[in-house]
Amino acid sequence: MAEKISRREVIRQTTLGAGALALGVPLSCTSPATNEESTNEMKKMPQQTAAYQHSVCKWCYGDIPLEQFCEQVQDLGIKSIELLGPDDWATVQKYGLTCALGTDSFFSIPKGFNNPETHEGFLKEYTRLIDQAADAGIPSVICFSGNRDGMDDSVGLENCAVGLDKIAKHAEKKGVMVVMELLNSKVNHKDYMCDHTVWGAALVDKVASPNFKLLYDIYHMQIMEGDIIATIKEYQDYIGHYHTGGVPGRNEINDTQELYYPAIMKAIKDTGYDRFVAQEYIPSWDDQIAALAEGIRICTI
Repeated sequence: MAEKISRREVIRQTTLGAGALALGVPLSCTSPATNEESTNEMKKMPQQTAAYQHSVCKWCYGDIPLEQFCEQVQDLGIKSIELLGPDDWATVQKYGLTCALGTDSFFSIPKGFNNPETHEGFLKEYTRLIDQAADAGIPSVICFSGNRDGMDDSVGLENCAVGLDKIAKHAEKKGVMVVMELLNSKVNHKDYMCDHTVWGAALVDKVASPNFKLLYDIYHMQIMEGDIIATIKEYQDYIGHYHTGGVPGRNEINDTQELYYPAIMKAIKDTGYDRFVAQEYIPSWDDQIAALAEGIRICTI
């Protein structure tokens, strides 16, 4: 569990500690700020120089009402609140934000496209969801492979490709990206099939649509295979979305965990990626917005 810290302290850290972060110096090395300084610093988050944009996953902040959350993140350089269904898209847009990655209630992680029984229903529901996303200006929607349940990975890949074929073609017509999330099957999602980048990339090749790519979740893939930066470089053309998270524990992405996110974000920037990177860690601090502000600061390259 990360040390409890005040919102005032994190604003001091995230703003005055920019040089320290660049050098890999712990944020605790910076000096205290007054309340007035903290307030002003919150409003002066650093400008993004990379083409990618900041997003955040709402489920990590479940106790905060959506409208209140929209108000709280506006000054952090965040452009999107994601993993929201169609009923919530208008709310975030009211605050000048978007939902970078749309979801819905008709699918689940364990039962996905590798199960042919889902295909007929998924075609109908994803067609509807993609239409809604296109109408609302939502750039991407999420999908899942499903669990193995004893199925061979090569069979599951073929099943996923068959189920996704018409959906990906419809997404092309509508200008919406469909992304399949890479999840770990070691800790959080036992038996999940799309748990390695190589398998996911093979599926992208099989579907062969510019509107079907992978959601590269850095937390999950560090657990499953590591070698994050080299994988990002090698498979950059297969990735349509990114999620962050500290390993182990899926908490803050600072120096309390094993990944060095400034270098990871530089690698993403260097690929020319211009879509969204979403913070998907569960804050362990009392002030959840302060914890989010720190993550955005770390990922602003």
